Amino acid sequence: MRWALVKVSLAVTAMVVVAFAVPLGLVIREMARDRAFSNAEREAAAVAPALSITTDRDQLERVVASAGSDAGMAVHIPASGEHTDRTDGAGQRAADIGRQRATDEDIAAVREMGRASTTEVDGGSTLLQPVALSSGEIAVVEVYVPESEVTNGVATAWAVLAGVGAALIVGSVAVADRLGVRMVRPAQRLVEGAHQLGEGRLGSRVPVEGPTELRLAAVAFNSMADQVVQLLANERELAADLSHRLRTPLTVLRLNAASLGDGPAAEQTRSAVEQLEREVDTIIRTARDAKPQTAAAGPGAGCDAAEVVRERMGFWSALAEDEGRKWRVAGADRPVRIPVARADLAASLDALLGNVFRHTAEGTAFAVDLHNGEDAVIVLVSDAGAGIPDPEAAMARGRGSGSDGSTGLGLDIVRRMAESTGGDVRIGSSVLGGTEVRIWVQLDGRTAPERRGHRGAVRRRRQPRQTATINRPRSLP
Repeated sequence: MRWALVKVSLAVTAMVVVAFAVPLGLVIREMARDRAFSNAEREAAAVAPALSITTDRDQLERVVASAGSDAGMAVHIPASGEHTDRTDGAGQRAADIGRQRATDEDIAAVREMGRASTTEVDGGSTLLQPVALSSGEIAVVEVYVPESEVTNGVATAWAVLAGVGAALIVGSVAVADRLGVRMVRPAQRLVEGAHQLGEGRLGSRVPVEGPTELRLAAVAFNSMADQVVQLLANERELAADLSHRLRTPLTVLRLNAASLGDGPAAEQTRSAVEQLEREVDTIIRTARDAKPQTAAAGPGAGCDAAEVVRERMGFWSALAEDEGRKWRVAGADRPVRIPVARADLAASLDALLGNVFRHTAEGTAFAVDLHNGEDAVIVLVSDAGAGIPDPEAAMARGRGSGSDGSTGLGLDIVRRMAESTGGDVRIGSSVLGGTEVRIWVQLDGRTAPERRGHRGAVRRRRQPRQTATINRPRSLP
């Protein structure tokens, strides 16, 4: 916008300067020419009275010299026997006085027409002024006007016009630039405020300044930001209240679990209740926090995905053995760093493995594979169940599968965790015959569409391995 205003101002001012300066320059040149010929007419008029009285050569030469233009003035007396040079009285024809520059034809034409005329000669122009003599004949006074006198002051005037035009252009550009800054700066602040609000800095506001339209936009943006803050605060309060309501049934569960006695199932139940209590407490503290964490993870942030996979499979393996499920873990024997919080990855794995136990029959096998690439980490959770008929509907938040206890939020938790790194989540068919959920955790910030070819290569590498090992269940290493 700023440069557009500058360009428009430059174009308009340049057109105005050209429209006025060019005609004015031509007028100045014409005025200089008129001034030069007016001076020539005055010089010719100074000689005319003397010619009307006498044609004596000596007297006329003195008159021409007194006019101060003896080098540029000539007097042409008509060739007649009656007009002799009185200095010698020899009856000779009167001679012309001064240097003749005009042609005889031009002089004769002026004498015949009886009115002044100008003609072009070498180095300038001449003014031919007819003067009536006492004898009734016509003499011609020739005044030479050099080209330098015709153009005297024109170059200076044109230079002044050019300077004034350049100053006008520079001034208009400077004014347009200042006006552009006045308009662009509020727009830039509005853009910066939108970016800051999008990054989670909820305290970002835009100064109300600039033109009326931008002031109204700033007021609307600030009002929107206030509403967003209020909505988020209400959401946090609602999440905290709902989480707090879970403490009563959790207390009952903890008391009942304590009365189960000893044994793997009882210990697992008590561990699950304790973990659930910790998760509820975390939700309440996070929801009550007035300053939610919105900054990007810094260097060293994240977790060891292999360690989290081993830990969660250790938790679910006991239930798998109770239900007679074969399971397998691959790729979790070496550390794999990913830019995801430990709790987020654990929640995602619990959501996927919980879906396996919830929506497949007892005895259905499942597997978790961890692939570590140069730019991404892939987590595959697959099962040998009946599969998902509509993967797109399953990925939609809150729709679920339609069965009791299914809200669809589990897959949404997984999707948001993957997308926070620039990755994605896909649902497809597993080599086990059921569902495969692929979590792509991006390490270098590129988006998922750029990596489809690489994804296919990963899948081709892992298929033979799964087929060969799924029938050999083994525990954690």
